[in-house]
Amino acid sequence: MQYHGFGVFMIILVAVLSILGLVIASVIFFAIKSALAPKRISTLRDLVKAGKGVAAIKMAKAILAKDPRNPEAHYFLGLAYQADGKSELALMEFKTVNQMGLFQGLLVEKDFRKQIATLFDRFEQGEEALKEYILLVKLDPADPENYFKAGFYFEERGKADNALKYYRKTLELDPNHSDAHLRLGMLFLRANRPSEARQELDLALKLRPENYHAWFSMGRLLKEGHDLNGALIAFEKAQKDPDLKVKALIERGSCFMTQKNYDRATVELERALKLATNDSEKDILFARYFLAHCYEKNRMIDKAIGEWEKIYSKKPTFKDVAEKLSAYQDLRVDDRIKDYVTSSKPQFLSLCQGLVAVLGFSVQDSTEMPDGSLKIIAIENESEKWRNVKKMPKILLFHRTSEPIDENPLRDVAEEIKKLGANKCYVITNTAFTRAAISFAETRPYELVGKDQLQGLLKRTGA
Repeated sequence: MQYHGFGVFMIILVAVLSILGLVIASVIFFAIKSALAPKRISTLRDLVKAGKGVAAIKMAKAILAKDPRNPEAHYFLGLAYQADGKSELALMEFKTVNQMGLFQGLLVEKDFRKQIATLFDRFEQGEEALKEYILLVKLDPADPENYFKAGFYFEERGKADNALKYYRKTLELDPNHSDAHLRLGMLFLRANRPSEARQELDLALKLRPENYHAWFSMGRLLKEGHDLNGALIAFEKAQKDPDLKVKALIERGSCFMTQKNYDRATVELERALKLATNDSEKDILFARYFLAHCYEKNRMIDKAIGEWEKIYSKKPTFKDVAEKLSAYQDLRVDDRIKDYVTSSKPQFLSLCQGLVAVLGFSVQDSTEMPDGSLKIIAIENESEKWRNVKKMPKILLFHRTSEPIDENPLRDVAEEIKKLGANKCYVITNTAFTRAAISFAETRPYELVGKDQLQGLLKRTGA
């Protein structure tokens, strides 16, 4: 019996020692593993720092094969992908880290959030970027760039008050932050606060004269303030930024148009369209519209129609393009109307003199009007029947346009009719007349000659 009891004891002792051995072995194993893990992560970090992207990616994947939820390995794998130009894969790894929410060892939350925010920036995921910069403001409140970026994304989302607050905080931390002054200037410009906008933009340019976005905004400010020459200079400087060149050229074209310098405007707008890459962008549609206007003013109607057609193909409802095309559709089927609308100034004068003759009058004087129309003073031709009767002068206004003639041109000549003692004023156009113009002329000495009548008169000239 004693022997049997001893045997049981020995069996139990062996079992206990075996279990104890396994426990000790496990502890030693995990201790060694725990000791080696930080060393492997440290080596991984060093590979990333050394720019050895391929080796770093290989090592990070090996670590993750054994420990898929190691946030440090995911983080450094993301950095390795980023260094290797694989930003999409980097962002996937950083999102994994973000989901884990474990920041330990060599994984510093502040550094991580700066990295992931940069990628959200790059991939234009503004909502996610804004969240990261708000967190960074709390994690690193001394860095003005965190406030600036948060302000930018608030501004992008139309939250001007929040953006203003963050930009001002940026400038509290860094008064020399040129872009913060620029963004404040842009906010004030949109809020119709020109003096404050000018102050901020001046500071932005003083701090960094090559801040071309500030030059562009300054151009807009000066243009709205009707300082067109100053605006032209500002937009010229803004052109040095490749991203702004097309927009700046369009703005310069618009300034020259306002100055009625259609030749210079044409040059700038044609340059902008040659550089354009997306024909459907709003800015490019405006460039074509402005260019068509310049062509129209210079009587290059075929070219103007070409630009309107390009706009119409992209956006049929853009401004009055459909009406423009409709107004000039007769040019394609009636060469006489086309000549009337597109002829050069000397040819137009000759054509109008022919129309005056068809009406039975003799030209006494002709004047080109500021709007491009032609005014002719004429008298009736000699007639045996009316030889001894005093000839009353006539005023003839010849318009060529794409829009109906309103009452204003009729009112503008009313005083001259009285002064000359003219008994009739003929207003001739290749389009039509508005209801207001027709109503104004009804009880006054005006004869309105629209497109259909003009076509008949042109046939009679034999032109």
